[in-house]
Order: sequence, then C-alpha cells, then structure tokens
Amino acid sequence: MGQYNIRKVNPPFVRVIAIVGCDGSGKSTLAMALLEKLAPKMPTQLLYLGQSSGRIGEWISQLPIIGAPFGRYLRAKAAKVHYFPSQPPGNVSALVIFLLSCWRAWKFRKMLRQSEQGYLLITDRYPQGEVPGFRFDGPQLAKTEGGNGWVCMLRKKELNLYHWMASYIPVLLIRLAIDEQTAFSRKPDHSLAALHEKTSVIPTLNFNGAPILELDGRQPADEILAESLRSIQSALS
Repeated sequence: MGQYNIRKVNPPFVRVIAIVGCDGSGKSTLAMALLEKLAPKMPTQLLYLGQSSGRIGEWISQLPIIGAPFGRYLRAKAAKVHYFPSQPPGNVSALVIFLLSCWRAWKFRKMLRQSEQGYLLITDRYPQGEVPGFRFDGPQLAKTEGGNGWVCMLRKKELNLYHWMASYIPVLLIRLAIDEQTAFSRKPDHSLAALHEKTSVIPTLNFNGAPILELDGRQPADEILAESLRSIQSALS
C-alpha cells in the first residue's frame, strides 16, 4: 500500500515522526492511533506543529469587550496577505504574521527539548522552507514583495526561522495523499480552492530530503496504521 523512500541526508536528525497532508487526509486520526500504540513501549509525545492562527483567533475572540472585533481584525489582516500577496503587507499585518511564526518556532523548540530528553515525538504537520504560505506550513511573509524596512526585516527573520526549523530532519515523515473532492467531503467547512491548493502543492515538497513514507489517505485507517508502524520500527532501528 505504501511506498517507502529513504534518501541519504545530512544531520541533524531528530527523533520525530512527522505526519503531513491536506486537511481531511487523516493526519490527526493517525497521530492519535500512533500515540496509543507507541506510548506503552517508549516515552512518546504528540505535538501539533501548525501555526495555530485559527485557534489563537478563537482565543482572542473570547476576550471581554475587545475580543471579538480584535479577533476579526487580526484574521482579516492575515487573510489579506494570502489572497492579495502582490500587495506589500502593512506594519500590523506583517507583525501579526511574524508573531504566528514565532509561536510555531516556540513549539518547535519545545519539540527539540523533548527529543533531547529521549522522547519520540509524533507531530501533526511539519514546517518547511520550500514553498511560502501557511497553507503549506511555510513562511507566510515570503509570499509577498516590497514594503517598508520594518516589513522587509520581519520577512527576512521569518524566512530564517523556517530555514532553521527545516534544517532538522525527522527520522520519518509520513505523507498522506488525498484528492480534493474526498478532502472536501470530510471537511465541508473548508474552501474547495484551499483544499485544491494543498492537494497540489504538499505532494511536491521534499522536506529537506527527509525519509518519506507515502500513503493513500483514502485507505482504511487500520491499514494506514499498520503500514506506518512497520516503517516507524524500521526507521528507529
């Protein structure tokens, strides 16, 4: 069912099993199943490595009085950069996006600390520096051009953050493939255009030459789990 391609790579490896794919491909389901199977055998932690703009926006919206309008304001600013990348972002938009990337980098540092402590980390998503855009777990400001000195500085710093994170190679990256129509049937609240973008771009990423296990996210969950466990055992040994 799966195709297991191991490429020669340079260190640093990290004790991480990364799961990537379009929304609706089964990343969260597989991550939880792997945690349940592996935790009794070895110290294992699950970590979400997305940039969490939706979750942060929800948290801000719940703040008293200013929460709801401020949350809408920030989400609109971030969305404008995605839909109108040819327009240089303003100072506030650039800062919001940069802070979201800093939040992701903070979680990534947490992952590295846990790995150094002997944990096996299972991550839902993994940052990359090949293609810009939060939709692909890449740098968002790199989608844009121009802007004042402040914006250019933030763009460069954000890009450096992603190149730094991408330099750490997981021992195994599991990529779940899925077509946009199946993804939309599972995630009808998502934009079909966004799902099309993800199903087109994510399969092209090489994640700095990481060992990649290619699986069909439309297959039964127990088959995906069994194939993943076999490849994880091989990768760790």
